[in-house]
Amino acid sequence: MGYYDDHSPNRSRKRGKGSSFLLGLIGGIIGALIVVLVYPNVTNLTSNDQTKVETTQKNQNNVPSKNVSLDVTTDVTAAVDKTANAVVGITNIQTASFWNTTESQEAGVGSGVMYKKAGDTVYIVTNHHVVEGATQLEVTLPDGTKLPAELRGSDVWTDLAVVEVDAKDIKDETISEFGDSDALKIGEPVIAIGNPLGLQFSGSVTQGIISGVNRTVPVDINKDGIPDWQAEVIQTDAAINPGNSGGALVNIGGQVIGINSMKIAESAVEGIGFSIPINYVIPVIEDLEKFGEVKRPSMGVTLRNVNEVAAYHQQQTLKLPKDVQEGVMIDSVVPKSPAQNAGLKELDVIIELDGEKVDDILQLRKHLYNEKSVGDSMQVKYYRGGKIHEATLKLTDESRM
Repeated sequence: MGYYDDHSPNRSRKRGKGSSFLLGLIGGIIGALIVVLVYPNVTNLTSNDQTKVETTQKNQNNVPSKNVSLDVTTDVTAAVDKTANAVVGITNIQTASFWNTTESQEAGVGSGVMYKKAGDTVYIVTNHHVVEGATQLEVTLPDGTKLPAELRGSDVWTDLAVVEVDAKDIKDETISEFGDSDALKIGEPVIAIGNPLGLQFSGSVTQGIISGVNRTVPVDINKDGIPDWQAEVIQTDAAINPGNSGGALVNIGGQVIGINSMKIAESAVEGIGFSIPINYVIPVIEDLEKFGEVKRPSMGVTLRNVNEVAAYHQQQTLKLPKDVQEGVMIDSVVPKSPAQNAGLKELDVIIELDGEKVDDILQLRKHLYNEKSVGDSMQVKYYRGGKIHEATLKLTDESRM
């Protein structure tokens, strides 16, 4: 008779499989209950997500999209709104001869800033190099209106000019407001407005900061390769391109604080532009309005830098002490000039003006043009024959020399 053995190997394996299944089922049920109790929103999240997807798809299929219009007003846009209509285009028209005929043609386009309306005339400041050589000038207003213009006056030393147009088509609110360039701070935001590359990009606006104040840039007036003047400028990284010349550099309040003039155009240089400070511009354009030229004081001499004179002539001809290697030599004296009236002569070497040391012609001109006026007296210290002398000059109008 056979018998059933509970401890047989086959029976143990059968019981193990059944127990494992039962335990797994019970564990799964308990785990599900725990999840439901602890995280009751899980099932809802799934259904809600599905609803959201369906709703989104329904909106995309059935509801037309709408454009959103934003009214963006910032300090920059407000400044541009205030000043942009004061910036105009200036076309330089010159006469050219072809065979036996004469034709007028456009020689270049720059920018200008309307700064004053007086009676029937509006005055526009621009650069000298924008209007140089023009036989005709034409001003283009921001709305495209073109007006014939006249040159009131121009000054090569400061690279400034004043142009005038009829005021009939120009509203009072388009005239710009001047700021205070002496109050500028490095890092202050500024905006350049002008016509880069001509009228096709008229009214272009670029933004930057004040990169430097009280900068000086050497200027070669007569194109002989030797600097004749040191232009005092504001440095900015706002983009200033050809055609921007004569345009406005504007502060965040919409005030003109500079007249854009030049930039360093080299492949290795990026973002170095220059603007003439408006506080320096004002007295120049006032003279140009009144006289058509800048009234500058004159000594009545032609000059040469001592450091350009050979060492032999410094010692033997000028009789200078060996430690004197800087100064300004008088090359010639204009008859009946302030210099001649004060007793100055050819080959005298000027070393001081009003107690300030003078090493070269640039320093002499800077003192004469920036510190003195027509009719002022000026103390001059100079060497003659190896000895120091002093004289007092009463300065006269440069245009009379």
